[in-house]
Amino acid sequence: MEKTEQLLHKNTFDKSDIVHLLSLSEPAERALLQKAAFATATTFLGNNVYYRGIVEFSNICTLNCYYCGIRKGNNSLHRYCLSVGEVINCAKWAAECGYGSCVLQSGERRDEQFISFVEACTRGIKKATVSDTLPEGLGITLSLGEQSRETYQRFFDAGAHRYLLRIETTNPTLFTSLHPEEQVFANRLKCLTYLRKTGFQVGTGVMIGIPDQTVEDLADDILFFRDNDIDMIGMGPYLPHPDALIDNSSVMDNDALLSLALSMIAVCRLVLKDVNIAATTALQAMVHDGREQGILYGANVVMPNLTPTDFRKSYQLYDGKPCIDEGKEECRNCLKNRIESVGRTVGWDTWGDSPHFEARKNDNNSTPARE
Repeated sequence: MEKTEQLLHKNTFDKSDIVHLLSLSEPAERALLQKAAFATATTFLGNNVYYRGIVEFSNICTLNCYYCGIRKGNNSLHRYCLSVGEVINCAKWAAECGYGSCVLQSGERRDEQFISFVEACTRGIKKATVSDTLPEGLGITLSLGEQSRETYQRFFDAGAHRYLLRIETTNPTLFTSLHPEEQVFANRLKCLTYLRKTGFQVGTGVMIGIPDQTVEDLADDILFFRDNDIDMIGMGPYLPHPDALIDNSSVMDNDALLSLALSMIAVCRLVLKDVNIAATTALQAMVHDGREQGILYGANVVMPNLTPTDFRKSYQLYDGKPCIDEGKEECRNCLKNRIESVGRTVGWDTWGDSPHFEARKNDNNSTPARE
């Protein structure tokens, strides 16, 4: 207990500190961790939790990631793609309901038809959601996987300003175990660099509890977030899908996995301080109040689902995804009540950008360019 108390008063953390905090199992020590993370979130980001209304506009994917329910090789899946108009209408509803931002997510494609579709959706959302409360329209986050530098620039120029590209794990061996050989760890790193150079707020994250993953691996992931100046974190527990190819015989039990996922949120908050961290839907798949627990452990973003209910069953990256039959209005009110139940408020009608990005941008502007 004494060591934990000492660590929780530190401002900077090394790998051994992070491993210790991630390994806490005693209820009294975990309570201290939770309290410290919640206080850090409030200090650096205020009391608001921000909505990112997510539109899963297509489950068509050209990749075959071994863990994923919408991988290309899953022939049992009904494939779909919303129209540009359907995507824009989802976003308009979000803006009218006070959401400050939306997320466009899909399976991974790199063809011109797909790129042009995303541009059209992004420009259309920006135009359709301008109002007195949102003079620049909804904030837009994209989560569309690895793309070329030119494609990222096109998406940015169309009006998106945040991009989430999960690293999944910073252990190259683990990364290889999750993907076919044509998917290369080095390219994922390169894409994160492209995103930053393009001007995006850069988000990434990992899967927690991957078979053969260690606490040391997760500590390295957190150090990667810190050392690469990441602005947003979207991570969650690894939940198997029945149509996945990965061997799930060594998956963690539910209680241990939930505890580790919450610890990752808390320790990320303590180490990274001013980044945005999502309480992901996967937490709620594990336990009914999972997202509330995520907020209590330091998260400040939630992602209510805007995808039309007819398509949600066809977009399940993992088994047991919650809220697939819940209407948009139901989801909005449910999440509001969940957030308020843990003493936080919803940040309505605002983008809720990462303070870390603003600080990073200001630092870059004040630092002379190197020759």
